[in-house]
Amino acid sequence: MMMVACNAESNLRKGDQFMSRGEYYDAAAEYKIAYARTSTRDRSRRGERALKMAECYRRINYTSKAIGAYQNGIRYLMKGHQDRKKVNPDEVSEEEDSILAVTLADATLKLARLQHKSGDYKNALISYQTFRQMIGTAPQDPEYSEQWSMSNGQCSMFEGALTLDTLAMNGIAGCRMAQQWKQKPTLHTIGKEPVLNSRRADFSPVLFGDDWDQLFITTTRPQASGEELSPITGTKPADIWLSKKDEKGKWQAPEAIEGELNSDLEEGTCAFSPDGKTMYLTRCTTDPDYPRYARIYTSKRSDASWGKPTELVIMRDTLSTIAHPAVSPDGRWLYFVSDMPGGQGGKDIWRVAIDGASLGAVENLEAPINTAGDELFPTFRPNGDLYFSSDGHPGMGGLDLFCAHQDTLTHRWTVTNMGYPMNSPGDDFGMTFEGIHNRGFFATNRGDARGWDHIMSFECPEVVQSVKGWVYELDGYELPAGLVYMIGNDGTNKKLSVHGDGSFSVEVQPNVDYVFLASCKGYLNHVQKIHIDTSSVSNEYTLQFPLASNSAPVLVSNVYYAFNSAELDTTSTESLDRLTALLNENPNVTIELSAHCDYRGIDEYNLQLSQRRAESVVDYLVSKGIAADRLTPKGYGENRPKRVKRRNAEQYPFLHEGDTLTEAYIQRLTPEQQEIANSLNRRTEFKVLRTTYGLFDKPAATKPEPEPESEPESEEMEL
Repeated sequence: MMMVACNAESNLRKGDQFMSRGEYYDAAAEYKIAYARTSTRDRSRRGERALKMAECYRRINYTSKAIGAYQNGIRYLMKGHQDRKKVNPDEVSEEEDSILAVTLADATLKLARLQHKSGDYKNALISYQTFRQMIGTAPQDPEYSEQWSMSNGQCSMFEGALTLDTLAMNGIAGCRMAQQWKQKPTLHTIGKEPVLNSRRADFSPVLFGDDWDQLFITTTRPQASGEELSPITGTKPADIWLSKKDEKGKWQAPEAIEGELNSDLEEGTCAFSPDGKTMYLTRCTTDPDYPRYARIYTSKRSDASWGKPTELVIMRDTLSTIAHPAVSPDGRWLYFVSDMPGGQGGKDIWRVAIDGASLGAVENLEAPINTAGDELFPTFRPNGDLYFSSDGHPGMGGLDLFCAHQDTLTHRWTVTNMGYPMNSPGDDFGMTFEGIHNRGFFATNRGDARGWDHIMSFECPEVVQSVKGWVYELDGYELPAGLVYMIGNDGTNKKLSVHGDGSFSVEVQPNVDYVFLASCKGYLNHVQKIHIDTSSVSNEYTLQFPLASNSAPVLVSNVYYAFNSAELDTTSTESLDRLTALLNENPNVTIELSAHCDYRGIDEYNLQLSQRRAESVVDYLVSKGIAADRLTPKGYGENRPKRVKRRNAEQYPFLHEGDTLTEAYIQRLTPEQQEIANSLNRRTEFKVLRTTYGLFDKPAATKPEPEPESEPESEEMEL
């Protein structure tokens, strides 16, 4: 018996060492042995070891084992305490009574939350109410007296008792509301995704790509990096893997990401900057002597590969977890999860400004988002709604999914439980959306006895009004560095980044007027206005933003003249009206308006004709209200033949990008090809001369005109 007891103490010490480092899986194994080697007659020690084992099981999501261990721990501690009081009441001090009361209250609340998580709402309600009696916030009730008979205010000194009472009250509310949610499900449909899942945990899906055709997941499948199993979870350390859609739009089995993104450490739960060039991810480092704390790292994208992650130092606190990154749709804020001091309790959602070279100060989102429980896995929809998971708000059990909407005027958050079937008694978390649409993926461990997470799809029919636009060079290609500013008369004010193909997509509200301004360094701005109608069906409005270069000549397409004349053809007005709008949108720009001819004809005559044509265009623009001193007409005749651009080469395969359409070059072509080349040379262009017109110019001094002696009033003058 002495040898068994000594072995039990040895296992207990090993378990404590593992526990201190956060290695819960290994700690649970040692505590289980220590518990088994402890005599059933030594009830107090057996109870203490059962509670340690239960805590480890709780942390690694072994819910059913944790429930049994907590029940055993509570029972043994209570009986052991009662035995001691019967044998020698004087040996049990009031301090010991208080310590035991606090221990049992803590274990009872955790048991209640685990019963809630397992869907055992009846027993969860009993345990929640028992906890409230222990801390003195609920009256004694004979229905619950069997669970605990010695509270009598012993827990009045329980640290954070009132905060934990709120947690218990929310748990009670969740147990009672769960049946209502199941009876009135939302319009969401969910489905299993076998191709995305493995026999281990797969979670935190994140859709990515211009067409949302890439899905990053966190996985602990056996093929993940590293040779050893994690002492925290008992599985492989998590890695980030990638699934892609095939030509038919079907998701393929996830594959490991090549390069230095993953390591032998734990990586996962990633997010992306709006431009798609930066990945934020969680990484857990390892140390044989200290607890393992999660940190946020960044990885930069080069072409199609992701670079080696580097730590993003948000703060110097080395004793707090910093994990689960999410970037706001405007790219200005990094949201994350931490248990640092100053929160509402448990793990909270915080944020830090990332709009600039350095990070700002961290901010806690506070209530109503954060609670005394855990708020985890934040993510955003493009409309700014924040989705997260919590076990502190009233829910169906475990982590429930919540949506937080912020009022644009008051900036107050409204938090809503997403209901059934998105939520279940298990953990539901980690949502990702397919752009503006209410469909995507999330993770859940519902129905898995081992507590491993799996990825499911979801979709909810809804009426969505959206705008999709493209930002590109005028007579050129997409501008992935472009930005779009969106302003609505409902108070909307957003900055949107574009995808790699120059596109953007944003949800808009009915009966609102919007102004979209597209800009890009090296290009002129372009504005589009749109009114969104009220509709009972989803609509996608399409906008185009062709930006003119301010450093290279820009073709004014579809400008035609009468044969051998400078007279503008009537078909030219549409194109010139667009140029007028462009100049109005960029009032500080002056341009040279140039006309060009082909090589046929006399050089001197071509020069004069092109000059008159350029002047005709300028006269038209002036007639539309553009100041004449912003326009410089210039005829080049045939002196500046066109240089072939990539788009020209794609349209006419006999041409090559970079070629210059000189007379000698054209003479080598076939007659049909010569006509095409000559038509390309006959063109009207503009180039930007200044971008500071009117900013620093001083108007010339003029003499005031003498006022007339008398002039009769008239209705026309008043108007």
